[in-house]
Amino acid sequence: MDNSGDWDESADIVVLGSGGAGLTAAVVAAVEGRRVLVLERTERIGGTTAYSSGTLWVPGFSSFAAPEEQERASVDALNYLDALVGAKAPREMRLAFLREGPRMMRYLAARTQAAFRTYPTSPDYYQELAGASAGGQAHEPLPFDGRTLGPDFARLRDPIPELMLFGGMMVTRGEAARLLKAWRSLDGLALAARLIARYGRDRLRRRRGTRLVLGNALVARLLASLLERGGEVRCGQETAALLVNEGRVCGVSVRTGSGLRRIAARDGVILAGGGFPANADWRRRYIPPPVPTHSPACPSCLGETLQLALDAGAALRAPGGGNAVWFPSSIAPRGDGSTAVYPHIVLDRAKPGLIAVDRAGRRFADEAASYDRFSRAIREAEASRPTLPAALVCDARFLWRYGLGMIRPMSLRLRPHLANGYLKRGDTPAQLAEALGVDAGGLAATIARWNAMCAEGHDEDFGKGGNLYDRSNGDAARGPNPCMAPLEKPPLYGVLVYPTPVATSLGLATNTQAQVLDAEDRPIPGLYACGNDMSAAMGGEYQGPGGQLGPGMTFAYIAARHAIGVASGEMEGPSPQKAP
Repeated sequence: MDNSGDWDESADIVVLGSGGAGLTAAVVAAVEGRRVLVLERTERIGGTTAYSSGTLWVPGFSSFAAPEEQERASVDALNYLDALVGAKAPREMRLAFLREGPRMMRYLAARTQAAFRTYPTSPDYYQELAGASAGGQAHEPLPFDGRTLGPDFARLRDPIPELMLFGGMMVTRGEAARLLKAWRSLDGLALAARLIARYGRDRLRRRRGTRLVLGNALVARLLASLLERGGEVRCGQETAALLVNEGRVCGVSVRTGSGLRRIAARDGVILAGGGFPANADWRRRYIPPPVPTHSPACPSCLGETLQLALDAGAALRAPGGGNAVWFPSSIAPRGDGSTAVYPHIVLDRAKPGLIAVDRAGRRFADEAASYDRFSRAIREAEASRPTLPAALVCDARFLWRYGLGMIRPMSLRLRPHLANGYLKRGDTPAQLAEALGVDAGGLAATIARWNAMCAEGHDEDFGKGGNLYDRSNGDAARGPNPCMAPLEKPPLYGVLVYPTPVATSLGLATNTQAQVLDAEDRPIPGLYACGNDMSAAMGGEYQGPGGQLGPGMTFAYIAARHAIGVASGEMEGPSPQKAP
């Protein structure tokens, strides 16, 4: 470490980026008594995590399962990941994840305000592979009262506007399902009354609701834990360079209005900038054609931290999957002139009565497949025939019951979506095909075949509804196949969707301690990477719900503990208690 006195200030750990991974690394170091400084490029805290569901895929941890069940889950998960990832990433990386992931969860639960509820039914995305789980691997953050953040609540990044109700009220997926039954369910009615009353009180003083769920709750819980331990998050910070002394990264320089400010990092610098999904130039350079033009990721995920590491001698490692993980997204202009990139995750594609077609009007995939898998199917189809943009097609009954993209269920205001071109409409398949720009004869034939297959409840072409994951997102009230229903009530509707990178899997080469490596696979002392700045431990595959945040936060935990010299497995905290 340079002790020359040239530093403007010093910390033990400097973290670049304030998403779930960056805040986890910061919290762990702060809990262990280190002085921690988080530098955030934008004016808001949370990165893409704040937009997300906040779910973590971590086998071997549960808020309710017995210890022996958790151990068995880890063994099954290794078999599953071996089958899914194979040689796309070093096996020791997933072994490290499976070993340290449960420790990370227990550590946070015991020592911070982070708290989680395990989904008992949350199937892994590749149910055909050995070891795939029917549930218990994904964990949802518990709701959090944003008022407890005080003035720091205003620094929290807002969720995607189209995913909030009434312009600022957050709800979970489970709550949304209950709210849709409010008109015929006392439970749904009571929930609606509670949430709306709380939201109304919030809006008397604030521009949005303070009852935080999903990714906002996760970020807020980590932020609150960091602040109460004396950690600091500075927004609007542009890091100019990593500072190296005798081969060791020992600090950063930050651009300010009065020049460069040098900040020492005695134990290390941890990179957590979110990869490069929002950088159009990097997408053209590193993502194979067809190159996406939009991303639902945080706009600050520009690869700046990657470039800082490359300038300091680090190496990139490409796992695969097109160097990205994907959401199928529809695109629309907002009233303020910005562009909405709406991710079609689980709310519409798996429901009965929707099909996806290419430019010829033909189906090309199981519409209920996971978002990453479905997006890859679009890209693969495009390689052999015109497919982009794909079209999601439904009838009037489906639109009213389930919604479609930005159109919510039971919506009475379709005119704005039709006027701006987001929603396409046709009284006949031919009219809808013209509006979507697809072949009319192909679409008519596809709808006829689909309707005929619905009579038997079996998708002979792509198997929609034929596996546990598909069915978990369908409509259980619909039989015999919860993902199939005919398109027969006019008018017909459609929206266009594109594969968009929610994250990038190409990242910095690291070892199992999250140390950044150079071109000779040698650790660069004092430099760590986690989240999407790190080459994906899962080789670019998306294994289940929370498949990004689980590994991202696990390797953040590993990075912080290694940097401050706390050995693996120490102070891991008590086992989780069974839910009452």
